[in-house]
Amino acid sequence: MMPGGGRCAACKYLRRRCPSDCIFSLYFPANDPQRFARVHKIYGASNVAKMLQQLPANLRAEAADSLSFEARHRVEDPVYGCVGIIHRLHQQIQNAETQLAKTQAQLFGFINTIID
Repeated sequence: MMPGGGRCAACKYLRRRCPSDCIFSLYFPANDPQRFARVHKIYGASNVAKMLQQLPANLRAEAADSLSFEARHRVEDPVYGCVGIIHRLHQQIQNAETQLAKTQAQLFGFINTIID
């Protein structure tokens, strides 16, 4: 159960009582209902509960954050999700590397002009 006696976002969404040992309460607070809604839409509440329960307590917050991140991007881009972000970042890195190589070539050309 959430501090103050309220229900977590998961229990509110699922319309159930929030038990004191609720697996969701620490990771899906009532003030961010969309976080759980997206995770539930992509993974399902029972699957998320199973995943969290199988992890050591010290890894659950990070897992919930990862599930939330992936779910948010999967809702925004159902085909590629996070893979689309990774692909775009790789393209940006390649573009930056290409631009760096061009700039270095120009710089070396200027230096050679000055030296000659």
